[in-house]
Amino acid sequence: MRHQILKSTFIVAIFFIANLATAQDKDKEKDKEETIGTEVVNVVKPYTPSVSDAFKIKQTPSLNDKETGTKKEIKYAIFSFPVASTFTPAKGKAEVLKKVKREKLYNTYVSLGLGNYNTAALDFYTSRAISRDETFDISLRHHSSQGGIDGVELDDKFFDTKLDLAYINRSRDLSWKGKLGYQHQIYNWYGLPEGITLTPTQIDGISEQQTYHNIYVGGDVKMDDSFFNGGKVLYRRMFDAFSSGENRLILQPEFEVEIAGELIKTLVDVDYVGGTFENNFAGTGSIDYSILKAGISPSLVILRDDLTVNFGAGIYVGLDTENSENDIYIYPRITAQYRLNGDNVIAYGGVEGDLRQNSYYDFVQTNYFVSPTLGIAPTDQQYNGYLGIKGKLTSNVSYNARASYMSEKGKALFKVNPFSPSSISENGYTYGNSFGVAYDDVTTIGVFGEINVDITSNFKFGAKAEYFNYSTDQQEEAWNLPELEASIFADYQITENWFAGANIFFIGERKDQIINPGGIIVPMPVTVTLDSFIDVNAHVGYRFNDRLSAFVKANNIANQDYQRWVNFPVQQFQIMGGATYKFDF
Repeated sequence: MRHQILKSTFIVAIFFIANLATAQDKDKEKDKEETIGTEVVNVVKPYTPSVSDAFKIKQTPSLNDKETGTKKEIKYAIFSFPVASTFTPAKGKAEVLKKVKREKLYNTYVSLGLGNYNTAALDFYTSRAISRDETFDISLRHHSSQGGIDGVELDDKFFDTKLDLAYINRSRDLSWKGKLGYQHQIYNWYGLPEGITLTPTQIDGISEQQTYHNIYVGGDVKMDDSFFNGGKVLYRRMFDAFSSGENRLILQPEFEVEIAGELIKTLVDVDYVGGTFENNFAGTGSIDYSILKAGISPSLVILRDDLTVNFGAGIYVGLDTENSENDIYIYPRITAQYRLNGDNVIAYGGVEGDLRQNSYYDFVQTNYFVSPTLGIAPTDQQYNGYLGIKGKLTSNVSYNARASYMSEKGKALFKVNPFSPSSISENGYTYGNSFGVAYDDVTTIGVFGEINVDITSNFKFGAKAEYFNYSTDQQEEAWNLPELEASIFADYQITENWFAGANIFFIGERKDQIINPGGIIVPMPVTVTLDSFIDVNAHVGYRFNDRLSAFVKANNIANQDYQRWVNFPVQQFQIMGGATYKFDF
């Protein structure tokens, strides 16, 4: 009994001492918290947590939500049965893509062709890389014929040679191109009217040859990430064998800024043309002209998903210093385009106007047989309104259809000059065998349609046609303007070596007015109608290798004796053969 009492007393004492020690340890820790000292902690191993250290829920919590449905037991059963099959799959084989042979590019080519009517054609081009960003290009083209049209009594040969030089410099934000060129052309006023009263001696005394010289220098600039987009400048000097001369200067910088997320584009247009003709058609004096066109064309470009709208206007000042006249012109420049069905159906339209500067050079390039006695004046294209639709019928068929209405004041119309032989024998253009320019107010209704088909990657086909209806103010007709124009073209890469192509042109009837026909004074001029014509042309070629190919071209295959201009028949069936050679120079 005593022994048990001692044992109980000893256990109570031990428990009391343990509690006392624990209380003292807590007091010490409290003192340590109140007085922060400096201690050294040695990190033996950085703590690397693992998934097992995370707190895990030992059981799924119970939900008292009445909306919680009772889980239903789902039983799966598979019903299988044998299927008899004799199919044995073949061993697969990867499809091999056909590699297209990479065409080697050369920096130079020369093409030479010879044909009937003593025709010669030369085309030379080379592009030399001066450095990584610099290139120098040379282009030389020549086309000539010694003539020989049946029934023509005067010389009908022609000569056209053009040399172009270009220096191109490209950098990351700026690219520019400097251009220099010279063109030499020779044509003859061979279109004597029928029934003229001239003797063979008088015909032999006619100086029917005209020579044109053109020298030009200019440049194009394009900039990125700048309010100045770029622009172009061009100066051209033209003169001929009759002491005619013309200067043309064009300056067109373009600017672009963004305001409130919209683009504002502005084109500055300065166009000067001035020159002189030594004689007028009557030979009573010279013709001088000096016309300046200067203006600005601001526009606001709006892009909205499938809609593109360009709101703009053109404001111009026209100065005619020779006649002491000046006018201010304001033109609409509004265009819009809306994608009705992606690229398949795109509707477009617009109303645009312009003050079109005419020049001796432009008239010559349109009609080589004009006389050096022209009156030069600008054309006031008041507006040209049009509506159209374009797009793709299928992935390889594209189309374009448009209707338009245009009003022009002072439109230039080519009109044959009267038969009025000059006392100066050198003036070989006064025998009803040259053309002048008549200006009139003309309104034009036009309907245009075009379709292009890529039948295969090697066969392309296209056709287009346009109908015009003209209304004139002073002139009886819109002289030498056809009511219908149409063309068809096709290009076919027959094999890797053989290629061919064809094009057909149709020009409808045109009208002109002959004054004093046959050298007989008549009270009223005679209006003549030029027949419509079809000009069929084709070519075929063979490539021997990457460098050398040969070709044959045939023009006017139908052998039509048509007149493009009154009294000026063209060469009939023409054929030319030649070769093209490429190389590095």
